[in-house]
Amino acid sequence: MEQKQKFSQFKGQPRLPKFAIPKHYDLKLKPDLTARKFTGAVIISVDVISDTKFLVLNTAELSVNPNSVKFTSNEKVVEAVDVEMCEEDEIMVVEFKESLPLGVGVLSVDFEGTLNDKMKGFYRSTYEHNGEKKNMAVTQFEPADARRCFPCWDEPACKATFKITLEVPSELVALSNMPVIEEKINGNLKTVYYQESPIMSTYLVAVVVGLFDYVEDHTPDGITVRVYCQVGKVNQGKFALDVAVKTLGLYKEYFEVPYSLPKLDMIAIPDFAAGAMENYGLVTYRETALLYDDKHSAAANKQRVATVVAHELAHQWFGNLVTMEWWTHLWLNEGFATWVSYLATDSLFPEWQIWTQFLEESTEGLRLDGLAESHPIEVDINHAREIDEIFDAISYRKGASVIRMLQSYLGPKCFQRALASYINRYACSNAKTEDLWSVLQEESGEPVNMLMNSWTKQKGYPVVSVKVKGQKLEFEQTQFLLSASRGDGQWIVPITLCCCSYDARKSFLLQTVSESLDLKELSCASVSDVSSWIKVNVDQTGFYRVKYDEGLSARLRLAIERKCLSTSDKYGVLDDYYALSMACQESLTSLLTLMSAYREERDYTVLSNLISISYKISRIAADAAPELLDNIKLFFINLFRYPAETLGWDPKQGEGHLDAMLRGELLTALASFGHDMTLNEANRRFKMFLDDRNTPVLPPDLRRTVYVAIMQNVSKSNRFGYDSLLRIYRETDLSQEKTRILGSLPSCQDPDIIHEFLNFLLTNEVRSQDVVFGLSVSRDGRETAWNWLKENWDHISKTYGSGFLITRFISAIVSQFSSYEKAEEVKQFFASRMKPYIARTLKQSIERVHINAKWAHSIQKEKHLAEAVKELAYLKY
Repeated sequence: MEQKQKFSQFKGQPRLPKFAIPKHYDLKLKPDLTARKFTGAVIISVDVISDTKFLVLNTAELSVNPNSVKFTSNEKVVEAVDVEMCEEDEIMVVEFKESLPLGVGVLSVDFEGTLNDKMKGFYRSTYEHNGEKKNMAVTQFEPADARRCFPCWDEPACKATFKITLEVPSELVALSNMPVIEEKINGNLKTVYYQESPIMSTYLVAVVVGLFDYVEDHTPDGITVRVYCQVGKVNQGKFALDVAVKTLGLYKEYFEVPYSLPKLDMIAIPDFAAGAMENYGLVTYRETALLYDDKHSAAANKQRVATVVAHELAHQWFGNLVTMEWWTHLWLNEGFATWVSYLATDSLFPEWQIWTQFLEESTEGLRLDGLAESHPIEVDINHAREIDEIFDAISYRKGASVIRMLQSYLGPKCFQRALASYINRYACSNAKTEDLWSVLQEESGEPVNMLMNSWTKQKGYPVVSVKVKGQKLEFEQTQFLLSASRGDGQWIVPITLCCCSYDARKSFLLQTVSESLDLKELSCASVSDVSSWIKVNVDQTGFYRVKYDEGLSARLRLAIERKCLSTSDKYGVLDDYYALSMACQESLTSLLTLMSAYREERDYTVLSNLISISYKISRIAADAAPELLDNIKLFFINLFRYPAETLGWDPKQGEGHLDAMLRGELLTALASFGHDMTLNEANRRFKMFLDDRNTPVLPPDLRRTVYVAIMQNVSKSNRFGYDSLLRIYRETDLSQEKTRILGSLPSCQDPDIIHEFLNFLLTNEVRSQDVVFGLSVSRDGRETAWNWLKENWDHISKTYGSGFLITRFISAIVSQFSSYEKAEEVKQFFASRMKPYIARTLKQSIERVHINAKWAHSIQKEKHLAEAVKELAYLKY
């Protein structure tokens, strides 16, 4: 009892006590790849700043030798009398015989652990070399898993320098954050010594040990940049290498601070939970996010590699050089890296129109933040297990979107100067959100702190209702919730609008619930003129939705038909209307009528969103009004057939990147909606592909289309397409092709095949990281998927532990339903299986089911929907 009391003051605390601060780690690790274990020793220079007989640091899943724990100060050894491991709190409490001397001393600890299979901490990944399966050792420490590799102060604010030494098999490549200074070979083993790192947080420490090849280049100022990958894949690293070298130069100029390490390694890891991880000087990636194969990768793969590389390299400044003080400020890392990655990608590939595509990021943020179960950008974190769940669309996408909104408000030059000033001021240190606002406020003279607090400290966002009343244009903000509930949030909203032309613009801050403008102030044609349109939130730079009165809506629809609006504004009008329809604030009838105005649309981003919305409408219609489904599908086929016919099946000489991406999406939509000509052509090309994998009739950009088309007719009695795709999956060693197939197979309509496929996902033929690609099942397979999830939950829970991947199982499978009964069933099932790391996702998924149910009920009450759908389905384009 006395023992438990003694350490109770340190248990259940969100953060470590501050009576001692680490300054330097001397870390030695010896991984045994055959036995899947590792041993280690760490010597930590610790600054004791207040009277204490205890040291408290993080450890998890490590075995610490109590006899090795020593504290030395000025050559005096202070004896440890007790070493307590508190597994629940992931801490190690060391009690000493007497108070520790103030000032810097040295803590020594020997430990051992297991190279786990959970893709976090110090873990094992597998690969094949010359037909033989081999292990590699990899670290993944963000957010709080350095403690699974060595005892440490595992908090972002506890920055220190690191000197790392590895003892590994002599034939293997051993990488860490810093360059090698010496290697000593001793028989089958070698000891590798690395340069001391600059000051950094524990979550950025990295080690990789395995058999690799690499390509290399240098920046103009002499930094060595390498891309490491499995032997035989080295040519696939060249595109990422080129992007990295150019991006380092762009960021050096933009942030006005050079990259701070002597080398940058980027490495493709076969088993990797996230997309990539920005470890200082040694960035780790999934293969799909780093490797690009000219013959077998699609245009979308190329774009993903570029944006992910740009994102991770942005972190070398925003995150690594200047680090968030605590996980509450995670968005400073992720929101900024997302936004800056678009800046860099746009500079390197202007023809990709990446800022238009950025709207997809904003939409994802708006969709999640439209839930009552969302969270503020800045969120309190009280336990390490809660951190994983906030690596979501709020931290990344809403974060990036409010940054874009602020940059648009302050102007790009002022914004860039302030960011450079912020990086310089907080380099090698930690910062909070307020620190950034202060610098931006100093630079711009604008009340940034006041403006932005309403966006980062409360969840949600407004819908701004706009209506004409007499000679006034009235604006009113309310919190937008997809559930159609009333929220009580209020924001300072940067309103921008234009009237009939992009030359006639106006902007103001909406600081109260409502405000009005005199229409005479807008240099616009008479508001009664049917062709005079008003567009609010110009080019969608603001993170809010807009609801127009009926007259303004009708004029915007006409403006879209007459091609008066910018691409971003066409996207915004559609996306806002879709969200308002889902929230039962606009009818499905009027949403479908608006969609018909896009019949001559050619832009990739607008059409991509139109396709995405059409899938969701067909799903909800199947639940709400199944008798209308055939006509709804016919309407969508007619909507997408013309742009698809214009592009054709075969790539044209010299066509652009966006056409290549659009062709695949359009044809996939036509196949999904049952367009016979598309299905027949896909079938013809697939058979040619099976005979000859190098046939030009099935380039990478069309493969997903054809795979989805083939699965439409697969059933228990007609398995040919399913079995053929599984054969291709087994033959290929390209991760992008494997994930393409995993994403296509669940579009099958046969529940028996879906069940068989879901079981296949849990076999050792599918890497744990890739299972999530196969969870988006067809509507016909959703009940099967839910039963499968219940049957396999214990296994899934054990395999994935507390990583963020486990949340994908819940959101992908649960969110598809649209009945209150199913929501209750889900709630009951998880009542006895609740864990802190799935709590938020589960609540959000159940809320989505309620939203779907309410939407379906609202659709059933629409009086003129059937005739409107029939009319749209047979409209001649």
